[in-house]
Amino acid sequence: MKLEGKKALITGGNSGIGFATAQLFIHEGAEVAITGRDQKTLDAAVEKLGSKAVAYRADVTDSNARADLFSKIGQRFGNLDIVFANAGIAGATPLGSADETVFENIIRINLTSAFFTVQAALPLLNDGASIILNSSVIGSLGHPGSAAYAASKAGIRGMARSIASELSPRNIRVNIVAPGATRTPIWSRGSTSSEKADERSAQWATVTPLSRLGEPDDVAKAVLFLASDDSSYIQSVELFVDGGIVGSPTGATFRSA
Repeated sequence: MKLEGKKALITGGNSGIGFATAQLFIHEGAEVAITGRDQKTLDAAVEKLGSKAVAYRADVTDSNARADLFSKIGQRFGNLDIVFANAGIAGATPLGSADETVFENIIRINLTSAFFTVQAALPLLNDGASIILNSSVIGSLGHPGSAAYAASKAGIRGMARSIASELSPRNIRVNIVAPGATRTPIWSRGSTSSEKADERSAQWATVTPLSRLGEPDDVAKAVLFLASDDSSYIQSVELFVDGGIVGSPTGATFRSA
């Protein structure tokens, strides 16, 4: 088992990529704390994850909630070996009609709270721990209508590199996983119908060289790699789990030609 005896925190671990990662971590021997804002989905997640998981209802954008969260984690686990800062939201901010409140909320949840989650975790982190931040291919692609989301995810890249330089003396690794279009609940959120969500899925599959959307398990396996000793000499990388859409975008073009 790759994470035997390890203790991990996964924010936003009650669904999607976070939940799939929690399942895999537990399978590999870890004890896992997950967070989320919805008690019902947290309860359902822990029921599925079993006795090696504990759930905390917490808003990671709230400084008091973060302090309470890490106090409880410290009492339960003592220390942490892994932090996966996964919590985040999507949102449209088209130039010319973007709402300032929506823009700032995306930045606050995706970027600011990720930084302060890591900062709050520091007193509990063992030397040699692993921190993984969740980014997105949108932080590298010029995707229309996504300025705030793109800025938040590109900001994760720069922030992680700075944090890594500060934590390297403690042998704490800081890396990024950057999913492409992945089949999670957030994917269809905001769509007017299942047909609309299916249409978006088909569009992304068409422009992805590997011809499909990612699954939460695809990303979870990459997070496991970055969390485990298999990546012990890897620092400050952004690992794209995207079917080639960033690195080989013409692959989709040639395939369909």
